[in-house]
Amino acid sequence: MTKMSRRRMLWFCIGRLLICLAGLAATSNDVRANDNALVERVKSTWRAQDGETIEQIISQVSKVAHFVPRSWGVAEGVDRTEYVYFSWTRHPDNKSDERYAITWKIATDGTIRVASTYTKPIELGWRALALSLIASEVTDGERNPNLRFLHDPANFNFVTTAQGKLGNLLRHGRCDIIEPVAVDYVSKPNDKPTEKGDLWRVLLLVNCKIPGPHYFTHNGVITFEKSEGQDWEPRSFFAKRIAAFPPGSWFDRIEPSEREAIEKARKASANGPTERDRSSAPSR
Repeated sequence: MTKMSRRRMLWFCIGRLLICLAGLAATSNDVRANDNALVERVKSTWRAQDGETIEQIISQVSKVAHFVPRSWGVAEGVDRTEYVYFSWTRHPDNKSDERYAITWKIATDGTIRVASTYTKPIELGWRALALSLIASEVTDGERNPNLRFLHDPANFNFVTTAQGKLGNLLRHGRCDIIEPVAVDYVSKPNDKPTEKGDLWRVLLLVNCKIPGPHYFTHNGVITFEKSEGQDWEPRSFFAKRIAAFPPGSWFDRIEPSEREAIEKARKASANGPTERDRSSAPSR
């Protein structure tokens, strides 16, 4: 079985648990009929933020990522909450117990919400989910990840700014996306109530063929975050320039108040890529 990150292993175990619970629950024709009704409800009513259905998303993601659809099912949580899950694997000839699950929680009021944190990018549409899964394939050392898709700026147009869609801005700014790439969902720690709430986050490193400080135009860190119901917000210094100025002219004018941020980036760059990435990332 392919080596997985700790986060992937966690959701692999949760997915297996849901599958086992569903198998125990399906003990009669009545139960199966009810399960089918719940699955069909998710298929017919749940939508991503751009209006895509789950079946449209599954179809598209399976074309670009190591994503092999398996089966639908229903499980009941310890609090008797019902969950609908969709299981998938990375390989069609998978001979191990490797199985992942995308889960939806059916609330008592009938509301349907994605419950599996690692697949919350699915709410942004199929491209966001595919990018998230491919980025994890890279992290996990999966063979032949679709780097062409991962590095295509057009796939990041779901991130919008006051200047336009992020992918279009990067292309007009003559920027190439490099590693690492991250498209994920971050949950607020339960033991840290003062921290920012749950949010989606996109992090890119880019090389841009434009005038500007070398530590931004080479291995430049771009980070955007979005809370539910809110617009995308730039978090890294470079992202703020992209959101504020036309493509390619991001460093034409530097305000005195911005000198400190630039100097910090310069010093971090001198310490090497690893240290620089950490220093340029948004504070949590």
